[in-house]
Amino acid sequence: MSIFIDSANISEVKTALELGWVQGITTNPLLLAQSDLGPSALLVSLRKLSGGPIFYQLTSNSFETSIAEAHQALELLEKQLVIKLPPTELGFKLCAELSSRIPCCPTAIYSPAQALVAREAGAQYLAVYVNRATRLMGDGLKLVEDIATVLEGSQTKLLAASLKSPDEATLAFLAGAQHLTLPYSTLKEMSRHPLSDEAIQQFNFEGKGLNQA
Repeated sequence: MSIFIDSANISEVKTALELGWVQGITTNPLLLAQSDLGPSALLVSLRKLSGGPIFYQLTSNSFETSIAEAHQALELLEKQLVIKLPPTELGFKLCAELSSRIPCCPTAIYSPAQALVAREAGAQYLAVYVNRATRLMGDGLKLVEDIATVLEGSQTKLLAASLKSPDEATLAFLAGAQHLTLPYSTLKEMSRHPLSDEAIQQFNFEGKGLNQA
């Protein structure tokens, strides 16, 4: 199981990776568009920060140009690259072509049928938008459960995305997600709880340790 940060903001990514328990970075075209850096420079900068997986989503609209874009990304990120692909006929065809050489992650998966296609196309990951599925379809966690069942016994790992709270992230994991990617705001909240803060305050005010007389 791994937790990734879903961001292309250099400052956010650097702070998240310094926590010691964030293992990689997921990006998408919208996140890249928010940066002042161009995509190539941004990916190089992210690689300098992380030794873990870096997810990059293809934006080309044909098979040939997508293959060229994938190899361009591979030159920048080398073994850290995971290619994100839209769940379309072209995207799944690209997954079947590339997955033996570059880890692939069909993204924006909203049905078990799409998950089954991703599995058969050799995907190493697939990304489910949990919170968005709940808002648009009623129960994103049930979708995670169903897709986890589809993926049993395969090499394809379920990556839960669109997670807006620590509780939602935990429930996605309990529903069968093997990896989580969280926005910076959710990552910051994962290690906190009001009762923990209260206990720590008491320790600090009333306790004593080796660094105190």
